[in-house]
Amino acid sequence: MLALMMKRSTHAVLPLAALGLILWINSIAALASTAPGLGTASSYAILAGTPNITNTGATVISGSVGIFPAASVTGFPPGTVTNGTIQAGTAAAGTAETDLTAAYGVAASSPCNFNKTGQNLGGMTLTPGTYCQTTAPTLTGILTLSGNGVFIFQIGSTLVTAPGASVVLTGGAQACNVFWQVSSSATLDTTTAFVGTIMALTSISLNNGASIQGRALARNGAVTLINNVITAPTGCNAATVVGPTATATPTATPAVVGAPNGGGGPPQGQGFPWILAIVGAMLGSAGAVSIGLSRRSARRTR
Repeated sequence: MLALMMKRSTHAVLPLAALGLILWINSIAALASTAPGLGTASSYAILAGTPNITNTGATVISGSVGIFPAASVTGFPPGTVTNGTIQAGTAAAGTAETDLTAAYGVAASSPCNFNKTGQNLGGMTLTPGTYCQTTAPTLTGILTLSGNGVFIFQIGSTLVTAPGASVVLTGGAQACNVFWQVSSSATLDTTTAFVGTIMALTSISLNNGASIQGRALARNGAVTLINNVITAPTGCNAATVVGPTATATPTATPAVVGAPNGGGGPPQGQGFPWILAIVGAMLGSAGAVSIGLSRRSARRTR
């Protein structure tokens, strides 16, 4: 009789523990955002559709510059392009625009983890995930992105920063893992220090002295530059976690202009297998609860 009661109590506890475990893992997985693959667009610092790419002043671009179907690129020199080429109306630029369109769609369909509609992103510290804003967001001051993982910002209208606004990275966050999907146009105001790949449906304008550690990729419109610095990321580093802090371990990913890649780094959860460790702890707890209930049942039969 005692053995039968112990078996019943064990059978009652373990399914509940398993169900809770499954729900918990699913909730964690739902927060993980995946980097949209940029394909050949990953080697471009600037992409435009039509009518042109224009530059004024000593803009410095690291990465290729491309436009398609238009073929008008002006202002180079005095602007300079390093680690890439200018592709004006070429087949390569057309392929990059096609890859950009696909990546834009992937970013736009990423499930929204955090709704920031109507909020000023400046002053916030955000962890990896997908953030959605159905209206034009405000970015005044400093936005801090913390943690090794993918950040996707879905902007339902225009993206406009304030003069001197900035995006900073900490805790293992990397520019190659930050994506801004903009449903209209984007404007970075003077001296803005921006981070991430802007994928705008129409045009992108960088006012005097604005900089991007990332990319300015416009699907259909123009790109306008004035004394800017744009540096396209060449790839992400994997992260290893020692205790509570993450340190980057460089991977052998040389910059190859025009070579396709995923456009982002490893998915979230790199480094120490925290989920497996927590799962083990939960299973251990479930076993302890089962033993406790079994002992209680045994006492009642005495």
